[in-house]
Amino acid sequence: MKDRKEILEVEETNELKEMSGGVAAFFDLDGTIVALPSLERKLFRILQYQRLIGTKNYLLWLKEAIRLMPRGLSAVLHENKMYLRGVRIFDECGETERNGSPRHKDGHQAGGQASAPLRRNPRLPVPTFFVQAIERVAWHAQQGHEIMLVSGTLESLARNAACALEAELVVRGIAVTVRVRATRLEEMNGKWTGRILGDAMFGKAKVRAAKSLASELHLDLARCYAYGDSISDRRLLAAVGKPVAVNPSEDLAAMARARGWPILIWEEKEIPTQRRRGIAEKKEESSATA
Repeated sequence: MKDRKEILEVEETNELKEMSGGVAAFFDLDGTIVALPSLERKLFRILQYQRLIGTKNYLLWLKEAIRLMPRGLSAVLHENKMYLRGVRIFDECGETERNGSPRHKDGHQAGGQASAPLRRNPRLPVPTFFVQAIERVAWHAQQGHEIMLVSGTLESLARNAACALEAELVVRGIAVTVRVRATRLEEMNGKWTGRILGDAMFGKAKVRAAKSLASELHLDLARCYAYGDSISDRRLLAAVGKPVAVNPSEDLAAMARARGWPILIWEEKEIPTQRRRGIAEKKEESSATA
């Protein structure tokens, strides 16, 4: 039979495990852990350069903007994705289907058809992480905290960023799954329709996502962390016990000072793995155009 001291040690160990398991770090993406301009703006420029956005899409975007305008500029910026109508879908690892047929997880097309090979698009925007952001995410992972990206960007871009973030952590000897909650788009025949599924992930939607994840993973929001750079992140920051304003806008900085929230300034610096990735992409582009 175990003596009382051994039982107490086991209970203390279990208590520590429970404490670390109930904490998450929620990160906004653009401007918080990834340098601006935003990933979606970069994608827009790429699609423009490749002439994948037709004139009709701009007219559809303008029509939708007029419809959303009574709800404010934030609604226009976050909910209007009509410029993507008919654009072929990129998956979370920066790949796109050759023929638009749906795929199963094993890489085969639906209906028993042979699968066409995936074509990697070398110009899909690669996130440039702040060095301090990588270090902070690594610290959270080492504490056993869940890592969440909660972003208003497109879900495919957010998942691509999650893949890149996981790769940065692997270089540091840390294996972790980065969960994503972002703006989802309707898909049809391997292309986007430009319509949003559910709510665009900004403002109150971020709080609902955090609460949903807390319920799913048994998190204690009072002990969780959140990082954001915009005043639209204020509700998410206020929903956790440990909010942090990163590279804050003037209005968010004023709120952070008034509420005693920490303010961090993260600067863009080149991470070795990002530099190698950039060099590889340039070589791939050169060989493709040769």
